Amino acid sequence: MSTTLISTRRQWLAGLCAASISAATIPRTFGAQLYSVRGLLRREPDRTLQALAAMGFTDVEGYSRPGMLALLPKIKQYGLTPRSCYIETPLITKDWELYPDLKPATLAEAIGGMADAGIDYFTMDYISPGARGDGDDFYRRTADRMNVAAEMCRKAGLKFAYRTHAFEFAGRPGLRPMDIFKDRLDPKLVAFELDVFWASVAGLDAVEFLKVWKGRVPMMHLQDKVKEVPRQFSEMLEQGAFTGAGTGVVNFPAILKAAQAAGVRYYFVEQDEAPGDPLDSLRKSFEYLKTI
Repeated sequence: MSTTLISTRRQWLAGLCAASISAATIPRTFGAQLYSVRGLLRREPDRTLQALAAMGFTDVEGYSRPGMLALLPKIKQYGLTPRSCYIETPLITKDWELYPDLKPATLAEAIGGMADAGIDYFTMDYISPGARGDGDDFYRRTADRMNVAAEMCRKAGLKFAYRTHAFEFAGRPGLRPMDIFKDRLDPKLVAFELDVFWASVAGLDAVEFLKVWKGRVPMMHLQDKVKEVPRQFSEMLEQGAFTGAGTGVVNFPAILKAAQAAGVRYYFVEQDEAPGDPLDSLRKSFEYLKTI
C-alpha cells in the first residue's frame, strides 16, 4: 500500500473520530420557550425575563414575531440570546383571511426584520385545523412554499425551521403530512423542531425520529405529558395534559441522548399550560433536565 493511501486513510479516520468526539461533547444548554410565560410577559416583562436568566436559561424562543421584536431590547438586557421565533403561518400559506387575529405582512418584510434582529431561526409553528386545506395537495403546496421561504431566509442569513405537532403524523405511513414534507422539503434549507410532548401524543417514538432525521433537527421542545392522555392526532386536549419535565411519561434521558447524537443544538423548555406559577414550572423542569 502506498504512503499516500495510508496517509489518506489515517486522515479520514482522524476526521471521523473528531466528528464523533465533537458530537458527543457539545455542551447542552437550555432555553425557554416564551409561550410558557406569555401572561407574565404582558404584565411584568422585566421581572419575567430577569427570572429566566437567574434560573440559568441562556436562550429564548419567541412565540410571536411582532412580540419578540418588541421585547428584544429587554431580552438582550438580561443576557438572553434570541435563537428562534415563530412567524405568522400565512406568511407561508398565504391565507391571511383564515387568521383574522394576525396583521398581514409580507414575507420579505418579516425575513428582513428577523435578520436585522439577529435571530437565528425563522420558525413556522403551527397550521390551524381549519387552514389545512385540500388534503395532500395542501401539504405539497405548503412544502413548496416553505422551500421558497427557506431560500429567501438563507440569502438573508437566517435558517428556516418547521415545528412538529401531532397532526403531521396522522394517516397511513407514506401518505402522512410528514411523509409529504420528507419527500418535498429541501434538506439543505428546511430544518425541523421536534416537540417531544406532541410526539408522545401522536404515539411517535422520538428516539427513532431523531435517528431517521439525523442532521435535520437542530431544535427541540422539552415538555412532558401525563399518562392519561390517549394517543391522538388532534391538538384538542383535556385540561391537565401538560406537566413539568420529569413528572410525566416522556423518556427524557433516552431522548436527550439521541438528540445529542442527532445534532440537536437548541433545547427549549416549555409547558404550554401550567396550573400554578409558570416560572416555577419552568424552574422545576430546568432543574430536572440539568441532571440528565
